[in-house]
Amino acid sequence: EIQNVSFSYTPISETVLNDVNIRIPRGKTTAIVGSSGSGKTTLIKLLLGFYQPTKGNIRIGGQDLSSIYTKIWRDECGVVMQDGFVFSDTIANNIAENDDTTNFAKVMSSSETANITGFVQKLPLGYNTMIGARGNGMSQGQKQRLFIARAVYKDPQFLFFDEATNSLDATNESIIMKNLKKFLKKRTAIVVAHRLSTVKNADQIIVLENGKVAEEGTHKKLIKKKGIYYKLVKDQLELGG
Repeated sequence: EIQNVSFSYTPISETVLNDVNIRIPRGKTTAIVGSSGSGKTTLIKLLLGFYQPTKGNIRIGGQDLSSIYTKIWRDECGVVMQDGFVFSDTIANNIAENDDTTNFAKVMSSSETANITGFVQKLPLGYNTMIGARGNGMSQGQKQRLFIARAVYKDPQFLFFDEATNSLDATNESIIMKNLKKFLKKRTAIVVAHRLSTVKNADQIIVLENGKVAEEGTHKKLIKKKGIYYKLVKDQLELGG
């Protein structure tokens, strides 16, 4: 639960989030949409505990997030941000970054979900191929799929995706979203995205505008309303027609 949350990065900077109230149901997928600068990524960072709200509270199952030890909370979370980090190591160890011993069965299963198996199998050493700290030799889309595989491998209860598929072509994204739908069952997912295909099947959609909740509901309900979400879909989300 996000209760009356406001946030600004410094005492003299403008408010990024202003009196935000959202209830995120456990075991469901919540999509957060809005134009650039509406506060979507800031909200994700607050939920992950990178920052504390300037005002208001964030509660997980009734417990204030600030009272939960950060490492314990993060251990429960799988995160795919817009820019992830690639370690100077094998592809397998990059996917299994949190494990002392890499479970290759889990690596391959996670790779299937992230639709990166085909790319890896073409490499001379497959999953044992070394990649540089900047992911040398990998496209941005391939790195993004690696980060998704890493989050899936972790097998967390909470998933955070911040534009996790924005570097993927429509075919790859469609396959991954279909695979993730099965994986996300009974998990709590918060998805920030700009593509209609990523958000339309969410259990609830939160529309942010100028740091405030402007609308909330399902895709069908919000389209019928013909408000801000409808305009976003029409003008900015990749609707097509």
